[in-house]
Amino acid sequence: MPETPLAHLQTLPSWLLGRASALGHRLVADQFASEGVRLPHHAVLCGVAEHGPLAQADLARIVRIDPKDLVAVLNDLQSREFVTRTPDPKDRRKNTIALSPAGHELLARLRVLGDRANAALLAPLDPEERTRLVELLAKVVAAPRD
Repeated sequence: MPETPLAHLQTLPSWLLGRASALGHRLVADQFASEGVRLPHHAVLCGVAEHGPLAQADLARIVRIDPKDLVAVLNDLQSREFVTRTPDPKDRRKNTIALSPAGHELLARLRVLGDRANAALLAPLDPEERTRLVELLAKVVAAPRD
């Protein structure tokens, strides 16, 4: 009997990766909700922690968030005192974004929550399979495309 269209679809790597991605995002988002944080907040905090203090435009490029969308995320993080936004001393037209002490503490908590979510995502796999899956996914993501 020939394979049905749905059965074929459900064997495609792209479909499986999409389903796994959706599950992973949901698990992480559920964990981060306990801190009142969404995935873009986490990306911004990570970018600032690693590259900050830095210009808002540079941050948008690093975390790949549209500058207009970044403003809303930064407004939220700043209102909760996780980041500071100050005029750049070299160019007062630009803002410099830095992580506050509370932002560093939040990022540490988010790391634990993110690790917990990813452990739940990969729970069906043994440790070797988890390592191999991450290696293979990294290879797929890093491969040059035309």
